[in-house]
Amino acid sequence: MKIIIDTDPGQDDAVAILLALASPEIEVLGITAVAGNVPLELTAKNARIVCELAGRTEVPVFAGCAAPLMRPLVTAEHVHGRTGLDGPVLPDPQMPLQDAHAVDFIIDTLRAEGPGSVTICPLGPLTNIAMALKKAPDIADRIARIVLMGGAYFEVGNITPAAEFNIYVDPEAADIVMKSGVPLTILPLDVTHKALVTKERNDAFRALGTPVGIAVAEMTDFFERFDREKYGSHGAPLHDPTVIAWLLNPDLFTGREINVEIETRSDLTRGMTVADWWRVTERAPNALFIGDLDAEGFFGLLTERLARY
Repeated sequence: MKIIIDTDPGQDDAVAILLALASPEIEVLGITAVAGNVPLELTAKNARIVCELAGRTEVPVFAGCAAPLMRPLVTAEHVHGRTGLDGPVLPDPQMPLQDAHAVDFIIDTLRAEGPGSVTICPLGPLTNIAMALKKAPDIADRIARIVLMGGAYFEVGNITPAAEFNIYVDPEAADIVMKSGVPLTILPLDVTHKALVTKERNDAFRALGTPVGIAVAEMTDFFERFDREKYGSHGAPLHDPTVIAWLLNPDLFTGREINVEIETRSDLTRGMTVADWWRVTERAPNALFIGDLDAEGFFGLLTERLARY
């Protein structure tokens, strides 16, 4: 399975990257950084830190868009810390950032690979993906599927009452992706809030005794402080690794093929994911919207793959 990971690391993004790089079923063609959880300079740096932690310095990392299509950048240091990877102490990366722009890498890769052979996995705001689709409309027919973490329906918003962070940061980009005609799988808060890193699951990461296992435990320890206080849950939702887990074992998840649209005009509900879960409109389905997962199966898969490092 050939994929491009588009990301704004973020502790949960880092775990998703580690899961992908540990999985022989997946070939990561490249990692493209976008501004989101923290500014672009840090997301591009963090992606390389994670590749070096994984011992995978041959995976190329590209910097992409530093700001949303039409709006000022909103970041989330209040969740992820000043660096975006607060928690473990990890060295600055030695591997280089690639010279090409992430958007150009996405376009060139999709044109070079066979039609329908590359899956795009966005873990942050959809700016890079929307820019690629705008710049090169021909690539839409070449993408196997876009599998993204973003949005919410029953769980409502986590950055505003109505909006999930990734969609809120660049709703115009999300709107372009939803209307692209590319097959979509969406992992919203409805499912990620069921992927909770409990103390027992965090202990399992730490018990691996490896640099990766300990770093993941320290990342999720840090992440948990914010989420436990905000949601009162017994652990932090591990959002982004659900994207990679869905690729590896979609049977762990359940969802519906429904219509999903993005609110871009309202000040009150900007970035809202308008998911027609009950199919009350006549709008044609454009996405597989995931609503539930087997949490034990998910964490079993994640821990088993992290143990390979």
